[in-house]
Amino acid sequence: MLSAVPAVVPSAAVPPATLGATDITFAELAIAFLAHAEKHYRHPDGRPTGEIANYHMAIRHAREMCGSLLAAEFGPKLLKAVREKMVAAKWCRRQVNQGVDRLKRMFKWAASEELIPAGVFHALQTVAGLQAGRTAAPDRPGVLPVSDAAVDATLPYLNRHVRGLIEFQRLTGCRPGEACAIRVADIDKAGDVWVFRPAHHKNSYRGTKRSIAIGPKAQTLIERFATDNPEDFLFSPSRCVAEGIAERAAARKTPRYPSHMKRNAAKRVAAPKRAPDEQYTSMVIAHAVRRAVQLANRDGCRNPEYGPTLPLVPPWHPNQIRHLYATTVRREYGLEAAQVSLGHSKADTTQIYAEKNEALAASVAAKIG
Repeated sequence: MLSAVPAVVPSAAVPPATLGATDITFAELAIAFLAHAEKHYRHPDGRPTGEIANYHMAIRHAREMCGSLLAAEFGPKLLKAVREKMVAAKWCRRQVNQGVDRLKRMFKWAASEELIPAGVFHALQTVAGLQAGRTAAPDRPGVLPVSDAAVDATLPYLNRHVRGLIEFQRLTGCRPGEACAIRVADIDKAGDVWVFRPAHHKNSYRGTKRSIAIGPKAQTLIERFATDNPEDFLFSPSRCVAEGIAERAAARKTPRYPSHMKRNAAKRVAAPKRAPDEQYTSMVIAHAVRRAVQLANRDGCRNPEYGPTLPLVPPWHPNQIRHLYATTVRREYGLEAAQVSLGHSKADTTQIYAEKNEALAASVAAKIG
């Protein structure tokens, strides 16, 4: 995901009704579209999605080249020039193609609002995406599954709630955002295998339903974090902080003197800290894992038992756990089982997550080749 300081401020948007199909500039069109994007690309609870930052990045490159140009004059050659600017900025091929597609969608929206002639958008559709091996834009390797050893080495450096969330992912193959949003109220415990049906998920805007099977090991994990209120998030930053404060208070050896309590109360009023949230986010979990990997490698290098030959824990992020789960299920139970477990409507999508079993191909080659 790309993120940056917005290059265009949507709050200064020009109302579409005041813009004509011949006199609107690219910059004015971008401002109007971003005002629309701020309202459209939002989670059900009102939080903006990461797509808004991605649009800002794509539009910034185009705006720097032709911000004062009439939007109706923005044609395929200009779009290709913007694409080359993205390549020069060291974007990978996939990011470049996504940025170009976002600019096309901006002009599609403008055509539907009658801000530009529809022919402008149709002309931009003739610009094809960059092909692998035929562009200077690099191809980054796909997301590979993280190893169980790397996860095990990282877990001791995570707090209890983040560690439980990562373990829940490894047992169910759910997305990080789904693990962040799990509540006991959303779990159907009628059968031997529980079913978690998230109220909101990645494809909920398409009207699709998502069900996550929870086996015995994951059920035991849930019981360790469940509270008396089924509406509470299972893994919560605020509860994690409260538990840490309670543990430190229980281990305190010196008494709480009234003067200390008074001074601490004054400090909290003078410089109040932001209260921790009730729910984790995918970005917070990714940051926690990245920091835990750094700590694991630091302590490993200091361990005299292994010396300098101790292998470092490779960097990984929570999305790779889903790939690990998919690969394991596919190897043990086949592609269809992996597709159902991940909640994919097409097996082609599962192929992206589940690495092919090279051992099976090797056994075939050993017998036939």
